[in-house]
Amino acid sequence: MRDALDATPYDALLLLSFGGPEGPDDVVPFLENVTRGRGIPKERLKEVGQHYFLFGGVSPINDQNRALLDALRKDFAEHGLDLPVYWGNRNWGPYLTDTLREMVADGRRRVLVLATSAYASYSGCRQYREDLAGALATLEGEGLELPRIDKLRHYFNHPGFLEPMIEGLLKSLAELPEDVRAGAHLAFTTHSIPNASADTSGPVEDHGDGGAYVKQHLDVARLVADAVRERTGIDHPWQLVYQSRSGAPHIPWLEPDICDHLEELHGTGVPAVVMAPIGFVSDHMEVLYDLDTEATAKAEELGLPVRRSATVGADPRFAAAIRELVLERAAAESGRDVTPCALGALGPSHNLCPVGCCPARAPKPAAAGTDSPYA
Repeated sequence: MRDALDATPYDALLLLSFGGPEGPDDVVPFLENVTRGRGIPKERLKEVGQHYFLFGGVSPINDQNRALLDALRKDFAEHGLDLPVYWGNRNWGPYLTDTLREMVADGRRRVLVLATSAYASYSGCRQYREDLAGALATLEGEGLELPRIDKLRHYFNHPGFLEPMIEGLLKSLAELPEDVRAGAHLAFTTHSIPNASADTSGPVEDHGDGGAYVKQHLDVARLVADAVRERTGIDHPWQLVYQSRSGAPHIPWLEPDICDHLEELHGTGVPAVVMAPIGFVSDHMEVLYDLDTEATAKAEELGLPVRRSATVGADPRFAAAIRELVLERAAAESGRDVTPCALGALGPSHNLCPVGCCPARAPKPAAAGTDSPYA
């Protein structure tokens, strides 16, 4: 009989995600949540919401999180890990504060958090930690006993995150016409963020010239490209490019944009491109619109054969990676010897975000870090 796996001291895992609308009436209220405090008029939000209305006002992210929840629960059960999994969102139901309130009512006192962002950045890590602190402050104001919350380390270079991306890219290459396949360029894409945010991403020692955000993505791109070369015998040229810019035009953001990149490649005679969205856990709206709709339309306009490889989503290997990360962190918290699993040049990320890691322009309390008021 399989021995039960021990996640002590943790008694629950919280899947923490961005959230998204699930119908046309949800779109503007959802965008109001996302942009709260920025003073953006409702009419402008309706314009931005057109991306969602193209898909019936439904973001795929909530269904994808449900699929990941099912995959995690299935994997945990099959491997004898008795750890309940909850789900909360930052910007739409189920809301984080409501989920934490439910967890407290269920008696959960030591919670481990999985954020659906694999890399270091303010929006991909610190902002989630700020929302956790805000939710805890609300529960504290209600007189509830607060759980202790820790966050899983960044998992961008875990083999269980990398392997599904490698396999997806190989599949997309195989779908290209044979006469252009060998010369195909690999465009590794991630969400563009302001240069200033990129430069200060990660611990202070990583700050400058793209910070940890760019370093981590470049490391993943190299690992995936190297694996493709080893398995196909073809050394495909590649580049890290960006998508989904949403900021004011006068503020510098990471470039080049994927559509500009496709035009440049076409101009140099590249015969085909595979777009590999390594910066995203699942096929949410940025992937469906910015790549499958906008970038694909640009490629068709140019007459450039293009394919888009799959994100990790609810792949069983990713669920297994999360189980391994949970047990790794539990062992570390219990004082047991543990060897963190990570590929590439950067090694495993920190368990506790240090002071100065991914700072915001206006600092706010953040949970699950060395400077947390809820340690």
